[in-house]
Amino acid sequence: EYRTLHRSAAHRTRNSVRFLQKHLSHPTAYWDATRAFMILSLLACFIGIVIGIMAFIHYSSFDGFDKTFAAGILFFISCFFVLLAMAVYTGVTVNYYGKRYGSWRFSWSYIMGWVAVVLTFFSGIFYMCAYRMHECPRNSNSR
Repeated sequence: EYRTLHRSAAHRTRNSVRFLQKHLSHPTAYWDATRAFMILSLLACFIGIVIGIMAFIHYSSFDGFDKTFAAGILFFISCFFVLLAMAVYTGVTVNYYGKRYGSWRFSWSYIMGWVAVVLTFFSGIFYMCAYRMHECPRNSNSR
C-alpha cells in the first residue's frame, strides 16, 4: 500500500513539473510577468508622485508620517519592479529570439524601459535628499 501511495505521489509530482515546464517555458508567460511588473511599477510610481505632490504643497492630512520619505521609498519600489521586468524580458527575449532568428535587435521600448530604471532610481534619491533637507532644519530647531 505504501508503494502505491508513493508511486502515485511521484506521478503527481512528475505531472506537476511537466505542466509547469510546458506552460512556463512558453515566452508569453514571461511576457505576462514583465507586464505585471511594469503595471506594479506604474502604480508605485503614480502613488509616489501623488504623495510627493502632497508633501510639497504641505497637504495637512496624514501628518503621522513624512510624505517625502514615503514618496522616495515608493520610487525605489517602482525602480525595483521596472528592474525585475527588464531582467525577465531581457533574459527570455535573448534566449527565445537568439536561438530562432539570426538578426534581431531590441527596439525603442526596451531602451525606454532601462531609462525608466535610471529615472525612478534618481527620483527616489532626490526624494530622500528632500527628506534629509527637510529633517535637518527640524532637528536643529529642537536643540
